[in-house]
This record gives sequence, structure tokens and C-alpha cells, in this order.
Amino acid sequence: MFVFIGVLLIGVLLIGYGIFAIRNPTFGWRMSEGWKVKGDSEPSEGYILSMKFGGLVVIVMGSFFLIVSLLKLLL
Repeated sequence: MFVFIGVLLIGVLLIGYGIFAIRNPTFGWRMSEGWKVKGDSEPSEGYILSMKFGGLVVIVMGSFFLIVSLLKLLL
């Protein structure tokens, strides 16, 4: 029973991270690479698109975990 609640929590966290990645695709770049560059610099369009696509994939994975855990808890 507690395993499925843990899977449910992981699903919700993954969905939250995916939404964050779609809404703020430059956050990771600023943390890892942005501080290395002097002046104004922005990530490339390819980086932004890949982060948004990755966020979408993470939302799908989180939804899968959420559905599986809810089905196991209900059945």
C-alpha cells in the first residue's frame, strides 16, 4: 500500500517538474552555464525547445506513474 502512495507522490513530483521545465526552460541554463558568460547571453532556441520537449516527456511519464498508482490503489 505504501509503495503505491510513493509511486503516486513520484508521479505528482514529475508532473510538477515537467510543468516547471516548460514554463521556465532557461532556468537550468542560467544555473549551469549562464554564470560563465560575461554580459547578456541567452540560451539557443534549440536548447529552449529541447527543454520544453523534455518537460513534456516528463509530464507524460509522471502521468503514467500517477495512473498506474491510482489504478493499483483502487483495484
